[in-house]
Amino acid sequence: MSDERWVWGWGLSTTTDGGTVLDTWYPEPTTGRLPLGLDPAIAPESLDRLAVADERRAVRVDVIAIEIDLDAAPQSTPDAYLRLHALSHRLVLPNEVNLDGVFAHLPNVAWTNAGPMHPDDATRLRPELAREGIQIQGLDKFPRLLDYVVPPGVRIADASRVRLGAYLSPGTTVMHEGFVNFNAGTLGASMVEGRISQGVVVGDGSDIGGGASIMGTLSGGGSHRVSIGARTLLGANAGVGISLGDDCVVEAGLYVTAGSKIVLADEAPRADGGRPTAKGAQLSGVDGILFRRNSLTGAIEAVRRSGVGVTLNEALHA
Repeated sequence: MSDERWVWGWGLSTTTDGGTVLDTWYPEPTTGRLPLGLDPAIAPESLDRLAVADERRAVRVDVIAIEIDLDAAPQSTPDAYLRLHALSHRLVLPNEVNLDGVFAHLPNVAWTNAGPMHPDDATRLRPELAREGIQIQGLDKFPRLLDYVVPPGVRIADASRVRLGAYLSPGTTVMHEGFVNFNAGTLGASMVEGRISQGVVVGDGSDIGGGASIMGTLSGGGSHRVSIGARTLLGANAGVGISLGDDCVVEAGLYVTAGSKIVLADEAPRADGGRPTAKGAQLSGVDGILFRRNSLTGAIEAVRRSGVGVTLNEALHA
């Protein structure tokens, strides 16, 4: 097996007094195997000095060094966190790392402005936390991306809207109402004002409009990995449950799913005068399509379009 399908790293692992590992931070994960001769017991000084207990949160911090096989399923909390770091450090693309059973290795954590802690300890120690100015910012299995990784060349207006494990390419802007889940993200400079769900990738130069939603694979029993092509516009408050090709546009407020009945407006009329139709799944991934709703009939229509799709503001995404 190629060493390129392995990732290793030094990390700082947070553990409760009861022995539950809450998280692990890897400052510089690296593709490949643990170097020969590396002694995990001899930690880098830059990390060793941070390996201290925090009685306020009832946790301790330990230095670890591990390697993981990206094709194998996660085996532990530090393993799961290294996979999420590999995605956010752009060492591996979304959907190219095995995340089977990852939720079982990610405990529910009380995320505070002083670091993670166990929810039970947060409840028990609330008066002491308030006295120390420690506030709970969230209760979730996934932390905020920016608490662990600061991707170069990226703008994120609201840190709470992007999870660790998101893959954001240089030039990406995530506005205040944009959201990017783990194992999802952008493959080039993109504007994100809507929701990019787990497993979804957005191509270079595309715009996910305000309030727009892209259906992921965590809910509803779906298995199709939705993708958005290059230079494609998903209009404000629109949504898709199918893939979009390059240079496509989905009209604002329109939701297109695999089962949507779509009129092929460019096709010749049938003998009865009506236009041919197709299900949304049949148009999944096709380039150069405008999806719109007929303002008179209310029918969803697909119209072929020529030329490039949207053009982003170069200064904004430089």
